[in-house]
Amino acid sequence: MITTPILALEGVSRRYAQGVTALQEVTLQIAPGVSVALRGPSGCGKSTLLHMLCGLDRPSAGRALFNGTQPASAGAWARIRAARIGFVFQAFHLLPMLNAMENVQIPMLGIERNARSRRRRAETLLERVGLAARACHRPGQLSGGECQRVAIARSLANKPDVILADEPTGNLDSQTSAAILGLLADIHKSDGVTLVMATHDATISSFAQRTIHMLDGRLLVLPSAEAVISCTC
Repeated sequence: MITTPILALEGVSRRYAQGVTALQEVTLQIAPGVSVALRGPSGCGKSTLLHMLCGLDRPSAGRALFNGTQPASAGAWARIRAARIGFVFQAFHLLPMLNAMENVQIPMLGIERNARSRRRRAETLLERVGLAARACHRPGQLSGGECQRVAIARSLANKPDVILADEPTGNLDSQTSAAILGLLADIHKSDGVTLVMATHDATISSFAQRTIHMLDGRLLVLPSAEAVISCTC
């Protein structure tokens, strides 16, 4: 049975001002429910590729598809991101004036109107990532690893189909990094979400089903025919 890729790029290039080319004719398909490590040095185009996969940036050439369809507008992409895609960032991007419970609820504000339901969901997610006792603490009162756990809980707020993680362990020590990667791997396995992690850290590859290497805006690895991911460089 042929499975429609949940994320796909078709001949995507991205060029910026002053002649900077971040992506060069990238074709990539990611099937539902797989975990992918996207590896490469800083500046190779990993973050730009993630932005293309979720419509945060638009291609200079080529197409970005979600679940086999090209969203018609920036608004269509925004609705997909709100309901179906969770994000985990290197710098956490938590709001400093809000506590952990409130930060986790942010993605739910435009989808779940019932405040009690939002709170129950946030409580469940913070318990899941081991931070039930820290729910009322603000980011400045949490360690880096705890902040990243809050960010992971937030990424799960709307029960997404896809989680995109951009250097999720970049600001963490090795022991905390291993714990965060283990948590993401457990979420991928138990929830069946598609997980794409961009990193320069070789360790992450051991937590993913497939690894794709990037250099100078191009994909370097062509997986075997039976792979759940395909790319054309």
